Amino acid sequence: MADFNTIRAGQAGVRTAQIDEGLRAHMNKVYGTMSVGLLVTALVAWAVGTSPALISIFRDVQTGQMTILGWVAMFLPLGMVFAFGAAINRLSAAGAQLFFYAFAAAMGLSISWIFLAFTGYSIAQTFVVTSIAFASLSLWGYTTKKDISGWGSFLIMGVVGILVASIINIFLGSPAIAFAVSVLGVLIFAGLTAYDTQKIKVDYLQHAHAMDSEWLQKSAIMGALNLYMDFINLFMFLLQFLGNRE
Repeated sequence: MADFNTIRAGQAGVRTAQIDEGLRAHMNKVYGTMSVGLLVTALVAWAVGTSPALISIFRDVQTGQMTILGWVAMFLPLGMVFAFGAAINRLSAAGAQLFFYAFAAAMGLSISWIFLAFTGYSIAQTFVVTSIAFASLSLWGYTTKKDISGWGSFLIMGVVGILVASIINIFLGSPAIAFAVSVLGVLIFAGLTAYDTQKIKVDYLQHAHAMDSEWLQKSAIMGALNLYMDFINLFMFLLQFLGNRE
């Protein structure tokens, strides 16, 4: 008769292997969805930002001042994020993914002005730098044995702080505030990249035993949204330092 402990250990080993394989598939889904979202954002931003006729709908090409539609486009992604969080439980996995791509398109519209303000080369250069930094931070968050869950509340408070400061500075136009917000923004979203990556991994491992396919798909989309937001914000704040203005 086979030893019971040996059988149990073998079953545990098979189960662990299944969870590891599932985790890899889950992370691939997260990064794949995020990458498609970034592509949608880039295409929309480029199409609008490089077309004088389209960009003039949202900004005065000469002065750079926003029109009423420009203000709507700027705040649209923020409103969609809150709506997405509230509706995620009522949406199907396919509906959540479609909403994410619509959000990515809205984000592209809201940041299309960068092609009016910065050279195309510096935008591409900043994107490459952001990609390298993001990949490194996300890899560290995934592989580190250190529990960084305690960073969450501090980082979220930081996001709220820079959001409020940015809105206030729209009206004040202070270079000093803009510089401080950019520095803090880079640091905060660098931290969030590692934090969100570890959280996605931990959440999967905590729910892997249930193997709820609907939950897994929605979780992957929410994870993609979080990492997408980290990437976009890191890119935008780095662009303030690395971008060459037109």
